[in-house]
Amino acid sequence: MHSSRLSVIGRHLAHTESPVVSPSPLAMSANRTSPITTHVLDTSLGRPAADVPVKLFRRGERIGQEWSQVSSGQTNSDGRCNGLLNSLEAGVYKITFETATYFNKNGIRQYFYPHIDIVFEIHDPSQHYHVPLLLNPFGYSTYRGS
Repeated sequence: MHSSRLSVIGRHLAHTESPVVSPSPLAMSANRTSPITTHVLDTSLGRPAADVPVKLFRRGERIGQEWSQVSSGQTNSDGRCNGLLNSLEAGVYKITFETATYFNKNGIRQYFYPHIDIVFEIHDPSQHYHVPLLLNPFGYSTYRGS
């Protein structure tokens, strides 16, 4: 069973096709990939985490400035949220994953993280930034993907 979960996760991490999600009004058109994408995998179940609400924020130019929401979306059946932005500017961004919504919808009543904020800095807006989240009720992991 353990190796089965790992192989499912491995296949999803290696998956290169980008299914389209319904973008927010601030998001991009469906025929282009956003410069910031994410992919959520539920490591406790060994499958993609579908229907996780995702919000993308950008911090103001000066340190200490407030966060402004620039987009929102939801992961699709493959756990991907690809349609968050049309274009990208250098700066500090935050992706918020509303994990309580996901856990409650899936009958998981005990969890430690009701939401997860991942803060990262963009230096080169010409690049693509993929921010995967490996999730379970009592832990998570993230990294800069490709």
